[in-house]
Amino acid sequence: MNHHPYHTYYSNLTPIEKKSSPKELFFKGDFSLLENGRRVSVVGSRKVSDLGVRRARKISRFLVENNITVVSGLAEGVDATAHKTAIELGGHTIAVIGTPLNKYFPAANKSLQDIIANDHLLISQFPEGYSTTSKDFPIRNRTMALISDATIIIEANEKSGTRHQGWEALRLGRELFIMENVINENISWAKEMLNYGAQILTNDNYDDLILDIPYLTAKADYAF
Repeated sequence: MNHHPYHTYYSNLTPIEKKSSPKELFFKGDFSLLENGRRVSVVGSRKVSDLGVRRARKISRFLVENNITVVSGLAEGVDATAHKTAIELGGHTIAVIGTPLNKYFPAANKSLQDIIANDHLLISQFPEGYSTTSKDFPIRNRTMALISDATIIIEANEKSGTRHQGWEALRLGRELFIMENVINENISWAKEMLNYGAQILTNDNYDDLILDIPYLTAKADYAF
């Protein structure tokens, strides 16, 4: 497995992006998904409600229909729903995992991880043989925010790890969208993020907001 494409990718990052970026990235699959077009992270609760699953499906479907790559973290709940929806609809997806590429967490997502590694893109900043700890998952969220033009938080609670990605997205100048239900549930960090530029995503505005997401991270040169 060679890591050369990442060296080129890394060299094109801005100084602020380099500070947040892993020095090394391990991957399986189609690296061009990291370089072309737009990428949006769809993230949220592991123990997701039925409504949250429907919202994750709806948003992921809309992204696929608009040729936007769906990024997520291959956790249970919102993440797995986002990846599966993109795959089922013939879209592209990138999974950023908090373990080495040869480990499966949760084990229930093994077949999903293998499909992504073969047909899409699986990335990790942790080398094989690395011992995973719980702090590696927020680190993984930082990388997800970095490679995504926007992050969408579908569902979350007060202690949700999703908040790490939200703050990271804002810090990097990425777009951050929080579903209206998260704001309505009085999640303190979500409300605070609105003061720093996060936007509320509703049934009425999601299509316009998502279509307006700028190409912030594409490292390929676009000819206009």
